[in-house]
Order: sequence, then C-alpha cells, then structure tokens
Amino acid sequence: MRSIRRDPGGAASAASEDSLQAHQKLVKNMEFKKDKYRRARGGYSRLFKIYCAKCNTYLFNYQKDGPGIFKRLYLDRIDLQVSKKKSLICSKCKNLIGIPFIYTKENRPAIRLFVGTIIKKLTKA
Repeated sequence: MRSIRRDPGGAASAASEDSLQAHQKLVKNMEFKKDKYRRARGGYSRLFKIYCAKCNTYLFNYQKDGPGIFKRLYLDRIDLQVSKKKSLICSKCKNLIGIPFIYTKENRPAIRLFVGTIIKKLTKA
C-alpha cells in the first residue's frame, strides 16, 4: 500500500490557514439582521459559507432566512460588498455564479443563482 506524504508547512496550507483565520474574524463580527424579511420567513436565520462549486474557492458568508433552497441571494444578506450592476463571478476560476436583478415581490436587489454553481456549508456562529 502506498503512503502519501504531505507537506504540513507548505505555502498552500499557510495561505489556507490565513484565510480561515480571516473568515473566523468576519463570522465573529457579523451580526444577524433582524428585519421584516426575517420575520416573514419564519423568524429564524442561519449563516452559510458560500464556495464556488467549480474550484471550491471561498466567496463570502450569507445569512439565509427560513427554510428552502438557494434560488437567489439578497445583497443585504451578503457580508461582502457586491455591486448591484455586475454579475457575481468567482475570483479564481472566473466561473459565472449569478446575475443581479430586482426581486419584484419585495422590490429588493438580489443575485439570481445558476444551478450547481455554489457549495454551501453551515457555519456555527
């Protein structure tokens, strides 16, 4: 049986540790938004880490209100400054994640996601 040697002190592991520490600081500083939209969706929220499905790059944190699948991401629930007019594109692999639009039922700016473009992981905050 072959054994695989891994370099524990490599540059890739150091970079991922730095990004993990930066993420943990963001999670500690991020507060849940408590507004009419949260109450309309059942009154509970969860915090998710959003990753690119193609290259597995961390993109941002997202506060999801209520149950259901990810069809759209509301801009006021993203912990990152995202343009209302530009498409959401992965910074590493340049994969198109979603396009901006105004959700007409609530008149809120959001990003319409394409199927299979993100991976979501529940964060314990």
